[in-house]
Amino acid sequence: MGSYHDSDPLEATANTVSDADDEDWSASLISDELEDEEVDAKDSSEPIEDSVQLYLREIGQVTLLKAEEEWMLAEQVSRSQEARQRLNAEQFGSWRERALLERDVAAGDEARRRLIQANLRLVVSVAKKYIGGALSFMDLVQEGNIGLMRAVEKFDYRRGNRFSTYATWWIRQAVTRSMAEQGRVIRLPVHLSESIVQLRRVVYRLEQTLEREPNPQELAEALGVSLRKVKRMIQASSQPISLEQPMGNDGEGRVGELLADDMLKTPPEIATQNMLHEELSAALMELPERERKILQLRYGLADGQRRTLEEVGMAFGITRERTRQLEAEALRRLRHPSVGRGLQSYLE
Repeated sequence: MGSYHDSDPLEATANTVSDADDEDWSASLISDELEDEEVDAKDSSEPIEDSVQLYLREIGQVTLLKAEEEWMLAEQVSRSQEARQRLNAEQFGSWRERALLERDVAAGDEARRRLIQANLRLVVSVAKKYIGGALSFMDLVQEGNIGLMRAVEKFDYRRGNRFSTYATWWIRQAVTRSMAEQGRVIRLPVHLSESIVQLRRVVYRLEQTLEREPNPQELAEALGVSLRKVKRMIQASSQPISLEQPMGNDGEGRVGELLADDMLKTPPEIATQNMLHEELSAALMELPERERKILQLRYGLADGQRRTLEEVGMAFGITRERTRQLEAEALRRLRHPSVGRGLQSYLE
């Protein structure tokens, strides 16, 4: 069984991306990447049609936005969302107030259109990385455009981040999810694929500690499961598993996202991960100290090493069941809008 790089999605990376670096990256990505787009397309196995060339030329003519323009447009989008909700609920006191709300909706629609058009080249630059699979290049672009539209709806301009940094994550999610739906190497039951990811993380951790490959009994003890179950997990993990396979009953995550190497992350992905970690850290500070520390230990938020319920319980001098209860209570608090509001923009 091979080892895997242990990278927690909520763990802060050692790399940081400054606003200046992010802006430089965004400009170079959106402005320069497509200068050789037609050459790259000809070199790929993707059939090139006039419609593709026409699309690339058209989006190349759209003027890029400055950060201030992005924030202004995003504010109009946000205002239009509130106005639309009030109109649908008929929450207005006069026809004049209704007319003002309708004006906000119209302005938001135009702002939404401008944000999308100005970032279509960003979608193309992401889609290029996935050419050669089951989906055609334009199919990848269309899926990425869906992710872009979702990013427009969820972007929080008040944080002062570049929209391109935030949108890249949503574009990539939309593209890879569509690819996963088109075909996978082996489709395992959701609960089994989750267990295998956990197994591989424990294998990596024990290999670092023991300086050798752990045996099944050691794995069973570390996971807190039976030896028989570990053997089943090992047998299943020896089969090729698609990194695009969904995780969880809602299909929100992918196996590859939990096993990805930090060295493969792009600047916007690193920046988005850092932003998420900042939001999570702020949310954790709203929790009681013991609950906060329990989550930090359970999910390796401080040092990247996840602990079992037993290990956390021993650290606090409480039982495994009490640890589980406190963990559940802490997670419940994080889901409350008053605590985890900043995390909502990273969720669907």
